[in-house]
Amino acid sequence: MRTHIRKEILLLSLILLLLNLQEISGQTETGPADFSYEDTYRKLVYKVDKDRILKGVYYLADGTLQRRVLNWSRPGHSLSSLEEADKWIHKQLHRSGYNTSTDTTMVRAFSRDLSKPLAHQYATPHKNSPWYIARNIFARKEGNEYPNELIIIVAHKDSQSWIESPGANDNAVGTCGALELAAVLEKYQPKHTFLFIFCNEEHTPWTSVTAAEAIKASGEKILAVINLDGIGVKSLSQAGQLTNVTRYTTPEGERLADMMAMLNTRHTIGLEQSKYMSKRPGDDDGSFINAGFPWAVLNIGSMPYGDPNYHTEEDTADKVDYENAKVTVQLTLAALLYLDTNGRP
Repeated sequence: MRTHIRKEILLLSLILLLLNLQEISGQTETGPADFSYEDTYRKLVYKVDKDRILKGVYYLADGTLQRRVLNWSRPGHSLSSLEEADKWIHKQLHRSGYNTSTDTTMVRAFSRDLSKPLAHQYATPHKNSPWYIARNIFARKEGNEYPNELIIIVAHKDSQSWIESPGANDNAVGTCGALELAAVLEKYQPKHTFLFIFCNEEHTPWTSVTAAEAIKASGEKILAVINLDGIGVKSLSQAGQLTNVTRYTTPEGERLADMMAMLNTRHTIGLEQSKYMSKRPGDDDGSFINAGFPWAVLNIGSMPYGDPNYHTEEDTADKVDYENAKVTVQLTLAALLYLDTNGRP
């Protein structure tokens, strides 16, 4: 009899431990997925505006700003082109009803090594290279049930600091995709906090590291991180296709990648959706993985990256696949709503 009671107590303790671990990890699923968000998705998905993405990319990467770096200013302008881009991003977020904030990181422009292949000529800055103040831009939509659990959209807003590249596909399009999500979600009240981060990856060190470490120090939980970089970008042989690859590094990231595939099918979004495993953390999603947040992925048009104009002066606004970018934003919108309703997959 006593043995039976001890077994029941042990079983009850194990159940309570598992429930507690689930709460700590932020996983809120308790059964079949809840698709009650779908009415909201159907109303919002049609608000994703391809022309708004296009106009933004042309502003950031074509005749107006030309590029987005700290080591170059337009003739007659006192601000660097990246600081001008920052002002524009703040303005777009304010128009969508968000308050914005910033932090600071001291960075340098990469040097250029002409002995390397063109796409990979970035090099460690020279010893006496100047330092600049770089800023992450944050826009936060507070959750009404789990305000300390974050669902993060991150995109780097700068262009290549070592070469005169407009950086349209890398990554004006991801920046404008994140801005589009913020605009579409203007009146949506999330359960979890949505945090949009516009960072800098083409200067060194990456400012997404600053953001990830600050969140870690704050004690807030990160439910998921989705990085938008090079959305819709692919090789010439894939022209005309609507592609998205969700790249992951961790088992948790693979679950997010599988969620993307499920949502693409369920909502008949129309992407050729695939997943790709990276051997080590990279890009701005990798900054969060390295900080101890494994639920992080990258949405990108192709992997290995197929852009023939990668890191060159030919990465111009006219070469962006805006329809592909729009559809990738629609998939990411579905992912945000699914995560907000269900927690992690």
